[in-house]
Amino acid sequence: MEISLTAETRFLQRPEGRIAYTVHGDGPLVIAVPGMGDLAAGYRDVVGPLVAAGYRVALTELRGHGDSDTSFTSYGDAETGGDLLALIDELGGPAVAIGNSMGGSAAIWAAAERPDAVAGLVGISPFVRNPPMPAIATALLHGVYRVLFAGPWGAGAWAGYYVSLNRGRRADWLPEHRAALAAALRRPGRLRAFRELTLQLDHAIVEAIADRVDPAATPSVVLIGDGDPDYRDPAAELEEFARRLGSRTVLVAEAGHYAQAQQPEIVVRETLALLATALPTGGTDA
Repeated sequence: MEISLTAETRFLQRPEGRIAYTVHGDGPLVIAVPGMGDLAAGYRDVVGPLVAAGYRVALTELRGHGDSDTSFTSYGDAETGGDLLALIDELGGPAVAIGNSMGGSAAIWAAAERPDAVAGLVGISPFVRNPPMPAIATALLHGVYRVLFAGPWGAGAWAGYYVSLNRGRRADWLPEHRAALAAALRRPGRLRAFRELTLQLDHAIVEAIADRVDPAATPSVVLIGDGDPDYRDPAAELEEFARRLGSRTVLVAEAGHYAQAQQPEIVVRETLALLATALPTGGTDA
């Protein structure tokens, strides 16, 4: 089912600015949250099958990304999780949250805070803890971020790095998406907002409350690409999610950090399976 991602952009008012989002279809609510430096359009191959199965799918942008405002001063998992919960309340929940990378971390935080609002979780290469890294390496990395995203070269540098995270199978629209990412970051204020996110992001806030997610009340499935360079050992990280959240886990073959784009059929299959339990439509799947 072909779904236009040029649907009318709506805005959710938050204390420091507005969050941009679009809504597709009708039925029980699913909200998809992209990861750091990405756009909601990265979910383009997932939306159609979910709408065809009878779900209403909201695609949201992060703070300072896409058409969201750049007026925010705070960024991170809790902030994004708060935006997610506000959007669920705005659209009428509960909802199943799909989150990639830090979007998945934010969804875990939201489920721990408001299990009444989050009926289920689909994590695509999320983080439930900070990747192991010596303090000096963290300091050096922050220094790189400050330089890399301080000048006009930052937009192109990030777009190129994003492509490198797509190890394995690649979507045929990846070159188009890369150009869109660079163009988005060249808009006023967006590179600064992205730099602030990279400097403020700390998954320790999720690690501290992840154990509060009740797998009986909020079932979850976590998918990580077998070639995802953001994990030292993707299979071991999946075991961590099974231990902490009671998640069903899937090691996705021929995929890196963006399984929703690289192996969308697998993501759709696992999402529909979780939805059938967490948020059934009463109809039949596509």
